[in-house]
Amino acid sequence: MFGKLDHEGIEELLRRQLVGRIGCYANGITYVVPISYAYDGDFVYCHASEGMKIDMMRKNPNICFEVDNTSNLANWQSVICWGVFEELPEGSERNQALEKLEGRVLPMLSSETMHLTPQWPFSSNENAISGIVFRIKLTQKTGRFERTSGEFFFAT
Repeated sequence: MFGKLDHEGIEELLRRQLVGRIGCYANGITYVVPISYAYDGDFVYCHASEGMKIDMMRKNPNICFEVDNTSNLANWQSVICWGVFEELPEGSERNQALEKLEGRVLPMLSSETMHLTPQWPFSSNENAISGIVFRIKLTQKTGRFERTSGEFFFAT
């Protein structure tokens, strides 16, 4: 069966996934890149180093964000969102974003880019975390799925 995810299905997929893909466009170049994130129902929060995606989002803050869950080629879910990039410089909003990122439940074996500090998984002083902290205000969301009978997502 192929179908559209309802609002609850879209929100569940966004909350459960740890890695999404940002699509951005500037200076005639389209760029899609994976990134780890945290989601709170309104914003996608991210942490990154200076580089191409940050430069492009500063030039054109309108982005696309995608997450998926693929069990196999006949059982999958995908959510595509559109939103606006907002850099969070020093201050309370940046610290709140870092708390959300530190509060994610991460697998014990995870990429260094998911760790905010070398002391991960332990909390640290937010002021000691370098890099760019940003959020994406999601303005539109859509989702699709395909499921064969008997397959379930988000098994525990």
